[in-house]
Amino acid sequence: MTYCVGLYLREGLVMLSDTRTNAGVDNISIFSKMNVAEVPGERVMAVLSAGNLGISQAVWNRLGEGVRLDGELHTLRSVPTMFRAAQLVGAAVREVYHTDGPTMQQQGVGFDVSLLVGGQIQGQEHRLFLVYAAGNFVEATVDTPFLQIGEHKYGKPILDRVVNFETSLVDGVKLVLISMDSTLRSNLTVGMPVDLLVYRRDSLGVTLRKRLTEDEPYFRHVREGWSTSLRDAYRALPTPDWVPA
Repeated sequence: MTYCVGLYLREGLVMLSDTRTNAGVDNISIFSKMNVAEVPGERVMAVLSAGNLGISQAVWNRLGEGVRLDGELHTLRSVPTMFRAAQLVGAAVREVYHTDGPTMQQQGVGFDVSLLVGGQIQGQEHRLFLVYAAGNFVEATVDTPFLQIGEHKYGKPILDRVVNFETSLVDGVKLVLISMDSTLRSNLTVGMPVDLLVYRRDSLGVTLRKRLTEDEPYFRHVREGWSTSLRDAYRALPTPDWVPA
C-alpha cells in the first residue's frame, strides 16, 4: 500500500508520496512513486501512483514510449492540454490492462492502480486529476482542492478541516507533511522516505523537488510539533458538565 496526496491551490500544486512497497512482511522495498515529465518553459507534469508496482511502472513506461489517443501517438511531452494528459494516462492504464489484466486475473491478482496527474502547459491553467484503474478520472476543483490515492483515510481529516483553494504553497507543504505523518503513524504499509514536489503556477518548471528521510530536521519538527499541539488542544477543551467528577 502507499499514500499520495496532491493539493490544487491558487498559487500552484503541492504533491507528496511515500516510497514503501509491501509484498509481504519479509519483502519490503523502497521505490519512488513520483515521476515527472518536464519541458522547462513549456510544461511540467507530475504523476504519482498507488497500487500494484508492476502496473504503475508499466503505465509510466508506456507513457514514455507513446500511447495512441484518437489515432495519434502522444507522450506527456506532446499532448496539447492537461485534460488530454489525463486521457492519455487513462489510455495507458487501459493498454496495460488489455495486455496484463487477463493473466493477472488467472493468477488471482487484482488490477489495482490509481494515479494523480498534475501540472500545467504554457498558456493554460494548472490542473490536477485522479485517474482510476478503469482509465476514467476526476478533477480537483476550487470546492474540492485536494485528491488522495492509496491509504488515504488517516491523512484526510486534517485536509478536510484546513485546506482550501486559497491556502498558500508554504502552508500546503506543512499540511501534506502533517497528513503524511498521520498516515505513517497509523499504517505500517506506508513508509519513509517521502517525495515532495512543489509547483508554482505559471513558472513552467519544477519549483521544488525534495526527498525527505527520517533524518530530515524539518519533518521531525513537524511530527513532534503536531503531536504536542494535539495533546495541548485536547487538554485545553472544557470538561463536559454532565461527566461525574
